[in-house]
Amino acid sequence: MTVSTSTSTSTTTVSTTTTTISALPTDHDVELRRAARALLAHPLLTARDDDFRLVRKHAAELAGWFADQAGWRLTVDAETARLVKKPAALDDATRPARAPKTKVPFTRRRYVLLCLALAALERSESQTTLGRLAEGVLTGATDPALTEAGISFGMGRREERADLVAVVRLLLSWGVLTRVQGDEEAFVADGGNDVLYDVDRRISGGLLATSRGASTVTAASFEERLTALAAEPLPETDDLRLRSLRHAMTRRLLDDPVVYYADLTEAERAYLVSQRVSISRRITELTGLIPEMRAEGISMVDPEDTLTDVRMPEQGTDGHVTLLIATKIATDGSAPTVPELIRFVQAQAKAHASYWRKTATEPAAAADLAEQAVTKLEALNLVARLPDDQGRTRIHPRSALMRFAMAEPTIKKAGAHP
Repeated sequence: MTVSTSTSTSTTTVSTTTTTISALPTDHDVELRRAARALLAHPLLTARDDDFRLVRKHAAELAGWFADQAGWRLTVDAETARLVKKPAALDDATRPARAPKTKVPFTRRRYVLLCLALAALERSESQTTLGRLAEGVLTGATDPALTEAGISFGMGRREERADLVAVVRLLLSWGVLTRVQGDEEAFVADGGNDVLYDVDRRISGGLLATSRGASTVTAASFEERLTALAAEPLPETDDLRLRSLRHAMTRRLLDDPVVYYADLTEAERAYLVSQRVSISRRITELTGLIPEMRAEGISMVDPEDTLTDVRMPEQGTDGHVTLLIATKIATDGSAPTVPELIRFVQAQAKAHASYWRKTATEPAAAADLAEQAVTKLEALNLVARLPDDQGRTRIHPRSALMRFAMAEPTIKKAGAHP
């Protein structure tokens, strides 16, 4: 996830005005950049995607760059392209899977359903139905390990069927399933009107981005299992250690909206400070992202405003609320609690009632609007939720949020020189 801000336009203008004719990108460069950006935005592409042809055309060069700079594996065949991205940080909870239709984050229940659905599809024929998939999920849910964890499933209630349909639609968006006939809405309503799907196992088989098979991990806690799944060999030489640091820092600059030096280990910080120019230059050459380097860290800004899953600022009521809250926290330099922000949103709803959607001005809507805004700012690494001495969670501003601070206007006397 790269950061998208209103300041990127001026950066682009400066850089383009100083470009010489000899440095203009060739058709090859344009295609390669477009293909790389497509993979970063959608690490799983199929032949139905617009940029798949370019990815396949430049597969060798892309695979070499991602392997050398980020340690990511790219596999491309006649129908699919899969960039196996490994995150630099395993504790980032700001990027959940979301229901394609409602954009609601997946719950624990939906994640378990997703795993059970994929397991059922591995045993299915090349075609399956929603009803058969539901039966496979229910069978898998009888596993004693799930029962001991207090997890159970049924399809008797509308909410339960809606959870399965959210999983199915996520699989549809990935290309694991292709709808042949029918619609899921009737299944949600009353469990009827079965839906027929084609199953693509080439795609489902490439979904896991792990260093080892999940069945080989015996760790007890979730954190330990996740660490084991993503673990890579420890570097034994100085060259391997430097390569490991290059991979880690490139991953963070490609994926994170802001990389703060304070969040890095001592070795990572020393490496990034010394290599930030060369690393950011290589990223810019491939992707077009522009580095913004500050004393606190680095952000790769997208002048095209497309290579990001969270935008700031953004139009609409939700975007306006997020911008107002960002401005308030940055300007005040405070660390408010969520209840304080809810009261702030309620006051702003009265002031902007003619511009916001009608439901947003209802008193009960302020809590959802405030929470959504804080979640977005947290995903952009602009704020952090931290407890205070009394156990209350406060929303602390991070350095990059200061770009949204409002200064007091300067009023000049008539006739004064500008």
